[in-house]
Amino acid sequence: MLNHMDKYLCTPASQPLDTVVSLPGSKSITNRALIVAALADGTSVLSGALLAEDTRLMIDALKTLGIAVTVDEPGNTVEVTGCRGHLPASEGRLFCGNAGTVMRFCTALVATGFGLFELDGAERMRQRPIAKLVEVLQVLGAGVEYMGKEEYPPLRVRAGHLRGGHISFASLESSQFVSALMLVAPSARGDVLIEASGNMPSTPYLKMTTAVMDKFGVSVVEQYRPDNIRLIVPAPQHYAATCFTIEPDASGSTYFLAAPAIAGGKVTVKGVGTCSIQGDARFVTVLERMGCRIERAADALTVVGPAANKPLSGIDIDLNDMPDTVPTVAALALFAAGPTTVRNVANLRLKESNRIDDLGDELCKLGARVDRRPDGLTIHPPDQLRPAALDTHNDHRLAMSFALIGLRQSGVVINDPTCCAKTFPDFFRRWEHMCAPGPTMP
Repeated sequence: MLNHMDKYLCTPASQPLDTVVSLPGSKSITNRALIVAALADGTSVLSGALLAEDTRLMIDALKTLGIAVTVDEPGNTVEVTGCRGHLPASEGRLFCGNAGTVMRFCTALVATGFGLFELDGAERMRQRPIAKLVEVLQVLGAGVEYMGKEEYPPLRVRAGHLRGGHISFASLESSQFVSALMLVAPSARGDVLIEASGNMPSTPYLKMTTAVMDKFGVSVVEQYRPDNIRLIVPAPQHYAATCFTIEPDASGSTYFLAAPAIAGGKVTVKGVGTCSIQGDARFVTVLERMGCRIERAADALTVVGPAANKPLSGIDIDLNDMPDTVPTVAALALFAAGPTTVRNVANLRLKESNRIDDLGDELCKLGARVDRRPDGLTIHPPDQLRPAALDTHNDHRLAMSFALIGLRQSGVVINDPTCCAKTFPDFFRRWEHMCAPGPTMP
């Protein structure tokens, strides 16, 4: 229950869960679709769009650049009249908050235009590196300068259209750098060949980007190999405006799908299934390894928790492809028999918070022992959890994962729950619907 705006007191589940859950649209798909629709020829209608802090920042940025955007709040629909690859504005100051997709995608977007643009964000955004994206945009002809600390926002972009060419990335902190370039590459003067080698976190998000581009009529030649990715975007060409339905958010679904693993019973999430273009839809394989039973359909996933007398199994797992699910796994680890180790997620230190160290600090308050490494952590569950007030570090994913702990442990208080507004404004309302007796669909 929200007893006042800055704290949420978790109420343990009184009985096994039995519910069907609907979720808001995917933030990652919504922001990709907004960029593509802005560059398209004609007017696109995006239905099922997420209307949250991150996507509103993107919408505001597009409006600043002269793109006509109309939002139907009750219908979760956004209408975008594209510029056919030619940004109307020749100047603008864009505020990107702490939204990585907005800062990175809009930096690439303004580089396709003509004029002078500035991009800044919240204090945490000024701590999140962007140098590797800046370097490749400079190779393609954009004049990008750091207005403060080298390699970090804020940025000033002197744009004079992008030329085509061969771009190389190595050992990236974020796949969003590649997605940003892919999304705007059709507006370049010639074909863009992108090569990425070494460690690449969140590779499934690149495939999500190509899937969105394909829906708007632009295809990408893809070649995925271990430690090497090659992508060719033919240019110049134009996106074709379309009516596009956005899937529910797979990352947001992980908290609900994980709930029966802790509280027992079963939960079905509608709209995210085996046909999803989101990599985090595969999170159910993690739950399967920990002892849950999974029922899969093209447009739905159901998780059945283990028997009441059977604990979850601790696991050792590489979550490089699904780093946003790490806080969810960390919460589950508290209820497992034996330790759980998460590997190959060094980029979590550069998210909305330092998700390795900050997550470790909060789990220790509950009595866990956490071994932290540069690329991950190992969680040793205590014999007995204890009540605690957990700080969210202004990180929506920490806040939502902590709700899982409160399904079984009493006395869990989540500080600053409103940070969920970044991607899931009504998370706690839907969470309480899930916990209500009997099947429900909020």
